[in-house]
Amino acid sequence: MAELDLMDPGPLPGIPAHPLATVSPDPGSGSLAEEEDMGSLGSPQAEMEGQGSDSAGQGDPDGEGEAEILCDFCLGTGRVKAVKSCLTCMVNYCEEHLRPHQENSRLHSHQLTEPVKDRDLRTCPAHHSPLVAFCRPDGQCICQECGQDEHKGHSSVSLDAARRDKEAELRDTQLELERKLKLNENAIARLQANHKSVLIQSKSQIGPVQEKKSGELLDSWMGARKILFIHLTERARAGGAQAEGEKALVEERSGRLEPGRGKTSETKASSAVFPFLQEYCKFKNTEDSAFPSVYIGLKDKLSGIRRVITDSTVHLVQLLQNYKEKLQDFSKEEEYDISTQVSAVVKRKYWTSKPEPSTRQQFLQYACDISFDPDTAHRYLRLQEDNRKVTNTTPWEHPYPDLPSRFVHWRQVLSTQSLYLHRYYFEVEILGAGSYVGLTCKGIDRKGEERNGCISGNNFSWSLHWNGKEFTAWHSDTETPLKASPFRRLGIYVDFLGGILSFYGVEPDAMTLIHKFECKFSEPVYPAFWLSKKENTIRIVDLGVEPEKPMPVG
Repeated sequence: MAELDLMDPGPLPGIPAHPLATVSPDPGSGSLAEEEDMGSLGSPQAEMEGQGSDSAGQGDPDGEGEAEILCDFCLGTGRVKAVKSCLTCMVNYCEEHLRPHQENSRLHSHQLTEPVKDRDLRTCPAHHSPLVAFCRPDGQCICQECGQDEHKGHSSVSLDAARRDKEAELRDTQLELERKLKLNENAIARLQANHKSVLIQSKSQIGPVQEKKSGELLDSWMGARKILFIHLTERARAGGAQAEGEKALVEERSGRLEPGRGKTSETKASSAVFPFLQEYCKFKNTEDSAFPSVYIGLKDKLSGIRRVITDSTVHLVQLLQNYKEKLQDFSKEEEYDISTQVSAVVKRKYWTSKPEPSTRQQFLQYACDISFDPDTAHRYLRLQEDNRKVTNTTPWEHPYPDLPSRFVHWRQVLSTQSLYLHRYYFEVEILGAGSYVGLTCKGIDRKGEERNGCISGNNFSWSLHWNGKEFTAWHSDTETPLKASPFRRLGIYVDFLGGILSFYGVEPDAMTLIHKFECKFSEPVYPAFWLSKKENTIRIVDLGVEPEKPMPVG
């Protein structure tokens, strides 16, 4: 259809309603003119006459002189002179409309010549006979001799019928393009709504929390600063009062000692021995032998407070640094669970769905081979048998590498293969109460502890749970009890386009429906498995192995 994409699907002004010379063959497509054959085409002479009458209007209105060959693609009265003719497209082009043939590499194989008249352009280059039919397998216009020679036995229709067929295909293509554009518009609208929602949430939720917590942090800092200032002020005032009291006491003692200093001078100046000794002994008996000492402990207190302030500030700065690093690490995440899902546009002839399978043999025509993805497995899950068997080994961990895709809290594992656009069927065997089997999307949370991180707790997962006594169905954190017999082997059937997920109990001679989900799949889904309890085991069954007789489920 490469050439058709460059052509106007509608009739071109001034030229007959003939098809293009080279189009993609579609031998399997239905035709509105399927029953028209070569017998309805008329004679070659009539065809030539019709082409001659069509091309007569392309020259001089009076029919005199050499007719000017005009571009078939120019519209209205402003048609300009053609510079080339394409024998493949059978269309005359002016310089402007010839550009696709010069610039598009897919059109370089077309045969370009000097401009030729329309009646010559509609002539078979091999037999120089009028082109009267369209060969469907080869996708080209042929003459009657071509139909009896190299195109003998090929399915062919008249040119008008072929045009109607291709116009119908173009209409279908246009509808598909419109549907794709509509899907793109919806995706753009959702992204815009998401952007608006993020802005609103950042203002209404994150912003107030940030302001509140920052305010609390600032208030705590200011409170601590205020308490420290009050404490230092009170300690300085108390230290000053104590120093004043000590000073007054020392001054009082100094006042008492001052007379003694004069007495010693008088005694020292006495020349008589007996009076001197008598006065000296009297003075010694009354002398104050205590010497004043001053210890200012406030300086040591201030040094201790300074150390407390320094150490606490260092600790607080480290906490703030950790706080900033955590925010930065969180902001480094590159995936925001925003993805553009492009839904496939299914051709109209596939819109009618096939009947649902009912026997195991019918289900097996949709068999798919899946395996557990080791990059998603929780560390308590052990994979065996080429990643087709998984067991919960709690509390024993396995040395799996740290990966963004690995489940950290919920004991879950996904399949390596995704399911998209088609029908699928696979079987598993379950052992142990607490096993979940279902489908989920790639964006499921792998690290969190919230319920939306398990395949029973969100609206994009669907699962079947065996609790040891009965099966229950889970979707959007809602449980639905089921009345079904116990089965060890389960068959899981997915019809993506039909929005169906069904669980069957598999027995040697029967398929028993346990539960059927009606889903709205908008992106590829992955088989998902949750082994919630120790020693739970799930094994992916080789579909070539026939089921055994039913056994009690553990």
